Amino acid sequence: MAEEFAGVWNLVESRNFDGYMKAIEVGFATRQIANMTKPTTIIEVDSDKFTIKTQSAFKSTEIIFKLGEQFDEITADDRHVKSLVTLEGGKLVHVQKWAGKETTLIRELKDGKLILTLTMGDVTCTRTYQKAE
Repeated sequence: MAEEFAGVWNLVESRNFDGYMKAIEVGFATRQIANMTKPTTIIEVDSDKFTIKTQSAFKSTEIIFKLGEQFDEITADDRHVKSLVTLEGGKLVHVQKWAGKETTLIRELKDGKLILTLTMGDVTCTRTYQKAE
């Protein structure tokens, strides 16, 4: 099931990304730059090991993890978080915790697209990616 996430995904639509970044306390200048970027996400699956690379002109990040095992992550906005990714109902559920705060990133496949839903408190952002040909 998880292998279906593998591939190169290009951002095609983003809703309320600025609101989400405000909710996780990203500064104004960084938000302005991040709002202009159209990142590419590369997901590789090797048995139970995942690699997720996010590449943009602004910043590139890479995380390597196993499902159900906590790991340290430095986010694109330089937060140092404890992360845990699980597979729940066909969705990759990624929880980041730092400084008493928590945000959830859910990746799911719908109609051939990768839908990334970011939630912080009552703020939700949806980013839609199309698989590269």
